[in-house]
Amino acid sequence: MATETEPAQAEAVTLSAQASGIEVVMNQARLIKLSRPADTIIVGNSSIADASVQDATTLVLTGRGFGTTNLVVIDQEGAPILDEQITVSRQTASTVRVYRRSNVQTLSCTPYCESSFQSEAERISDSQTGGY
Repeated sequence: MATETEPAQAEAVTLSAQASGIEVVMNQARLIKLSRPADTIIVGNSSIADASVQDATTLVLTGRGFGTTNLVVIDQEGAPILDEQITVSRQTASTVRVYRRSNVQTLSCTPYCESSFQSEAERISDSQTGGY
């Protein structure tokens, strides 16, 4: 969490530095700073990612499901500000997956291992792939 001494901008994606799309972790948010005010925001597949407006030049992008989609941001004149690919992936740091035949349990180990919350997308993914 950002404090007065740790501004949230440290986590913001700067569009000029982004060459290969935007990566977001499932169930986490990422700030997107725009070069000019946005008028229209389009997410290709809202089951994978969701974008909400913080202010005219700041978006909050949230990973909702696994996969790849795109984000298009247009200004008031209809000119594109941003057209980027978004990839949403699973959090792997500090997690352990336990396999018992076809059952998979994901544990969050920070520092003690406990069952972690799984979204519907994670449960479906685990059941379809056998947890891989």
